[in-house]
Amino acid sequence: MILSNIQSLSSYLPELMIVILILAVFLYESIEKYRSLVFSIACGGLIFVSILLWFSNPVSYGLFEGMIVNDSLSIYFKWILLCSTLSIVIVSNKDNSILDAVKGEYFGMLLIILLGMFAMVSANNLLMVYLSIEMVSIPSYIIAGISKNNRESNEASLKYVIYGSFASGIMLFGLSLLYGVAGTTDITLLASKVASFDSSFIIYLSMIFVVVGFGYKISMVPFHYWTPDVYQGAPIPVTAFLSVAPKAAGFAILIRFFYAVFVDNGNPVVEWTSFIAIFSALTMTVGNVLALKQNNIKRLLAYSSISHVGFMLIAFSIVSIDSIASILFYLVFYMFMNLSAFYMAIYMSSNYGANNVDDWNGIGKKVPVLSFFMVLSLASLAGLPPTSGFVGKVYVLRNLFADGQFLWLGLVAIINTVISLYYYFKIVKAMYFMENDDLEVKVCCPYLYWIIIIFSAQNVVFYLYWEPLWAMLESIIRNSGII
Repeated sequence: MILSNIQSLSSYLPELMIVILILAVFLYESIEKYRSLVFSIACGGLIFVSILLWFSNPVSYGLFEGMIVNDSLSIYFKWILLCSTLSIVIVSNKDNSILDAVKGEYFGMLLIILLGMFAMVSANNLLMVYLSIEMVSIPSYIIAGISKNNRESNEASLKYVIYGSFASGIMLFGLSLLYGVAGTTDITLLASKVASFDSSFIIYLSMIFVVVGFGYKISMVPFHYWTPDVYQGAPIPVTAFLSVAPKAAGFAILIRFFYAVFVDNGNPVVEWTSFIAIFSALTMTVGNVLALKQNNIKRLLAYSSISHVGFMLIAFSIVSIDSIASILFYLVFYMFMNLSAFYMAIYMSSNYGANNVDDWNGIGKKVPVLSFFMVLSLASLAGLPPTSGFVGKVYVLRNLFADGQFLWLGLVAIINTVISLYYYFKIVKAMYFMENDDLEVKVCCPYLYWIIIIFSAQNVVFYLYWEPLWAMLESIIRNSGII
């Protein structure tokens, strides 16, 4: 069943609220005496979007003439995207790396990206896939260079544009090949056409071109070159945002697209799992090995995020319900542990100008509470118990070993986990085992202080209460009908 544009509106209320919110933010930003209200409007509007999303029921039929779907899988991803964006908006309000004069435009761009990501996780048409990715990419280029007087920020934005445009063009060519094969842009109709097509070379070629676009969005090796430079040059709240939200949306569209187009009755139409397994191993290894020599915190966390993408790709190399559930499982843990680490980096950068690991010397004794939670986040990123990162990695590896197809990939993952311990605990060493008597204790913004604590605490909460989440995710995958 496919609904018309008017009939679809009742199932599209969160997105419509975001559109209204975008207009309100830009309107109030344009009137000087009302600019101080922009932050409150953005936060209040996002909270209202969350209320609408809470009451949004998944539907099994296509919306807007089949262009998008609003199933349980897309709603789950929307929660991750909404929580990430709301926390970034709150943290950015008092951050001095983004000038007050441009914060209104910055909040507006974040909301446009959020709308694009909502479209990405729901896209059910080749045109919507491309448009939603561009709707995320173009404002991302702008916010990466939002500090227009900062040379590094300008450089980050330019590199982002160049890499992004190149990847987008290649992806569009791949999508056009698929359209030529099937004669339709509807993703749900592509699988049968692809399965019966007589030239496997064209299918493989289109798949590789599409992977370039998706791989760029999630920072998969070898499409990761933009990541460390953009992360280092962009304002740190922007870096935190790019490290989580677009990656989650990228995995959502990767799962939906590949399982709809290249999987038929639970079996791959063409052999793409080995292809993904190789990329997974490369992504993990490159991310972790290059992180070893990094001294800049943002570059270190950039390579860390690349390695985590490689770990999630382990699950994507296996076609099953449990593999999708383990990606969703890992993503929610990754959101909390990665954002909490970045938020601590924001505190250190804003208050101490600490952009390198050496600048963190002695902070553990000066700011004991936040330092403890930073260590908790780093332990979770490394996958150590008792943290949610450990549970997430166990489920990914359990699924891999149960399948038995890529056992060598499990060995690569374990070796990379050991490697990651070095650079994560290089930060811990600086915090607790190095001295800096000149360091003065500075008051943390209450918003930032409590977000660091709340997000870091989830690393223990989910370690203790992960079973309800796993059961819910299995139910979401089955109800979505994606496999």
